[in-house]
Amino acid sequence: MKYGICPMSIVPLRLEPADTSEMVTQVLYGEYMKVLEERKHWSRIRLSFDKYEGWIDNKQFEFISEDEYHILKNTDTKLSTDLVDFIASEAEQLITIPMGANVSSCSMLKHSFEGKAVSGKLPKEQLINTALLYLNVPYFWGGKTPFGIDCSGFTQMVYKLNGYKLLRDASQQASQGEALSFIEESEPGDLAFFDNSEGHITHVGIIMEDNYIIHAHGKVRIDRLDHSGIFNYEKRAHTHKLRVIKRIA
Repeated sequence: MKYGICPMSIVPLRLEPADTSEMVTQVLYGEYMKVLEERKHWSRIRLSFDKYEGWIDNKQFEFISEDEYHILKNTDTKLSTDLVDFIASEAEQLITIPMGANVSSCSMLKHSFEGKAVSGKLPKEQLINTALLYLNVPYFWGGKTPFGIDCSGFTQMVYKLNGYKLLRDASQQASQGEALSFIEESEPGDLAFFDNSEGHITHVGIIMEDNYIIHAHGKVRIDRLDHSGIFNYEKRAHTHKLRVIKRIA
């Protein structure tokens, strides 16, 4: 088994080993991984944090030893908290990083970081404050950053910045936590999941106070939530059908 780490700000992880293939998620600075298959130009990897798999360009990650991989796994994770910040390389060149980059990997990459970072599990009440930092960020399939994010990337990153582990896709996240019977039982920070006409869970958002929800749909936005689902005042219609509410934190 081989291991790797991302030394760049944002790298696409693709469904197939080609630049034209669908981006299924992004690998942020400092994230580390197992290398499952190595080809001339591409490698299939499994991210350590959420076990998500895909193909990464070999020019966009660096190999590390098994010992280094386990050192990273046993090191307290520190995540950058400013929307945009910078890492300094040995040559004193600046590398831009987005909110949520794993800056605890800096020493292994021989980089330095002097910005704001967070570590450990924060009170559940902080989830909404973090979610609001992404307000109006454009929807971007596979995205995980303040430059573009999808619905489950949004919930995963908000929870990750507060010390909680969510899986990557909405359908995977729906398998976690404790199901609630009614909206009235929910608390700010709980997750609401929504399904399509075939019954597949395709959307997720974070419940706020007073029956509001913050979610990524066109952009990260705040809408009303009721027993039917998400009501969009601009469209004067429900846009998503509620399936289940889960308490993770």
